[in-house]
Amino acid sequence: MDKTLIGVLHPGEMGAAVGGCLAGRGLTVLWASAGRGPATTARAEAAGMRDAGTAGEMSERSGVILSVCPPHAALEVARSAAGFRGIYVDANAVSPETAREIGRVVEAGGASYVDGGIIGAPPRSPEDSRLYLSGQRAGEVAELFAGTALEARVIGDQAGAASAVKMAYAAWTKGTAALILAIRALARAEGVEETLLTEWQQSQPTLTARSHTAARSATEKGWRWVAEMEEIAATMAAAGLPPGFHQAAAAIYTRVPHVTTPSPANELSLKTVIDALLADQPVR
Repeated sequence: MDKTLIGVLHPGEMGAAVGGCLAGRGLTVLWASAGRGPATTARAEAAGMRDAGTAGEMSERSGVILSVCPPHAALEVARSAAGFRGIYVDANAVSPETAREIGRVVEAGGASYVDGGIIGAPPRSPEDSRLYLSGQRAGEVAELFAGTALEARVIGDQAGAASAVKMAYAAWTKGTAALILAIRALARAEGVEETLLTEWQQSQPTLTARSHTAARSATEKGWRWVAEMEEIAATMAAAGLPPGFHQAAAAIYTRVPHVTTPSPANELSLKTVIDALLADQPVR
């Protein structure tokens, strides 16, 4: 097994940036173009990744595979690497139990499993993000990122620990983003939005701007966060905690319109987002 040959399933914005970190170290980073569109191709090429054609071909050639995809697809992506016998790293926003299930899938095919969780923006400079890792071979994966913009931190040898960190972190960041959008919608529905904003300016001056930021992020990425909120809810339930906070957050994100090509020209306003929330109809 050659750990200098690394496959990435699949190079979205985060996956391409992670792959670019490795390619920048002089490692060979592969991706699979089968079933992918021109935007994915452009990202992969810009990151210095090489096309292996199919996931099966990539699995045969790689010593390490990194899965970086929307959480609802994590299990399917793991199954697409059937027969891979290197180190499989699932770096998706999934619950510890889903992470362990992914581990069982890939280990049944002969691979070693490392659980991962990425916190932060796509890594392009130091301090942008951290990759938390857990599992018996987590240290080997961390070594691949030495000196890159993505800081890798090994936190244990048990699968699920890295995913638990990701779940706990996103429970606050993305969970509260959904909450503040729901609060603005409630205030508008009751005709007290301006009064609330005046009070916020006096007692919570950061919240007005934060609601705009939450709306912008939700229109760009909220479609991915629905499954992430569901995974957090499952994590809470497994720990004996009420899952309702994040089940509600998932419901909020199903109502947010999705901007497919984010730019200042087509950015949706907070008003548009709140109108969609109050329409009480999922947009997907």
